[in-house]
Amino acid sequence: MTLTFTRTDFPAGFQFGASTSSYQIEGHGQGGAGSTHWDSFAATPGNVVRGENGVLACDHYHRYEEDLDLAAAMGLDAYGFSISWARVLPEGRGAANPEGLDFYDRLVDAMLARGLSPNATLYHWELPSALADLGGWRNRDIAGWFADFTEAVMRRIGDRVHATAPINEPWCVAWLSHFMGLHAPGMRDIRAAARAMHHVGLAHGRAIQAMRALGMDNLGCITNHEFAAPFDDSPQAAAATRLYDGIYNRWFLGGIRNGEYPADVLQGLAPHMPAGWQDDMATISVPLDWLGINYYTRKLIGPGPSGLWGDLAEHLGNLPQTTMGWEIYPDGLHHFLTWVNREYGRGLPIFVTENGMSANDRLTMGQVDDPDRIAYLDAHVAAVARAIGDGVPVGGYFTWSLLDNFEWALGYEKRFGLIHVDFDTLERTPKASYHALTQALKR
Repeated sequence: MTLTFTRTDFPAGFQFGASTSSYQIEGHGQGGAGSTHWDSFAATPGNVVRGENGVLACDHYHRYEEDLDLAAAMGLDAYGFSISWARVLPEGRGAANPEGLDFYDRLVDAMLARGLSPNATLYHWELPSALADLGGWRNRDIAGWFADFTEAVMRRIGDRVHATAPINEPWCVAWLSHFMGLHAPGMRDIRAAARAMHHVGLAHGRAIQAMRALGMDNLGCITNHEFAAPFDDSPQAAAATRLYDGIYNRWFLGGIRNGEYPADVLQGLAPHMPAGWQDDMATISVPLDWLGINYYTRKLIGPGPSGLWGDLAEHLGNLPQTTMGWEIYPDGLHHFLTWVNREYGRGLPIFVTENGMSANDRLTMGQVDDPDRIAYLDAHVAAVARAIGDGVPVGGYFTWSLLDNFEWALGYEKRFGLIHVDFDTLERTPKASYHALTQALKR
């Protein structure tokens, strides 16, 4: 099975890349990294499938050259990676870990040596335990701690990274983790969630300011989005969908790009927000150079007992699903590219920084056939091409993920990679989708 697109279908300079994250692939139990709230979350029975953790993961810490060789052999232009705060600053503050800084130094140099553009994210969810003990994202001081971490690592590698975003998927950092309790720190507290929803944006702004002070440019943000559609034609479903869309899709971009939060969400969160939050909006909305969106699925929304100021519940649709139970809806990616450009873009280039699917991948006689993933990539890249045809300045497409990895609360059960990883032997095997993308990028 092949992909139908080629490089020549896209504008000159369009980047094709693959994304990863530090905790999911590096192996956090090595190289002097400090403890994180994901270590303690995973160590708590019932939080992660089979009690698995990121102590070894894909051992990318030792195998990064092999992994980057595979990325380069595909013909990728760029590699998206994240930086472990606790690997650089084991206590979250104070003395840096020389092994951690050296690792990211080598990693960036290895990308450059292979012609891969280093695209960095400063935070992909692993908060140092020492800072979690001080309240983590509930504590306003985290914005300053994060700015200090940003300066510490970017003084070392900031001269060589191509593009940088402070925080990956702020909705997951704040809402999924502090209201829904599904990720570390595993809280279900509306007050904690409201404060995290604000402090994540403030930390983003402070990190951008810190990097500007170092003379860095090509700085952006990465927000995640789900296409929310009403479950039926009722006014109640429309209202529930609007609230879901506000929390998930409009809150962070509203703050970061417009300096204001959506009024329908603020109606419920305002009583729980930190005092003086309004004074932070200028910092949250500091100018950016690009916008990144992560997109995977749509959700059908109707009324239901959510416990929020507006009742909402998710409902199952009838589209094909991935093994995550996520509906496959490529039109949603086209929607978000055009919507973000219209409502928030103001001429900035927009990148698809994550898009991909989990599948029941099986290694058979040295091969992994994943035709569903090839079809998924083809349909979503076609949605990107449509958006470009509609005038959206899309600058690149990054698939998630280069490698099968530790999929957070789902352990090693869900496989998103273009490259199969045997988690017993750690052997890498490129899947059929890897070979299909390689051929598409060479055509």
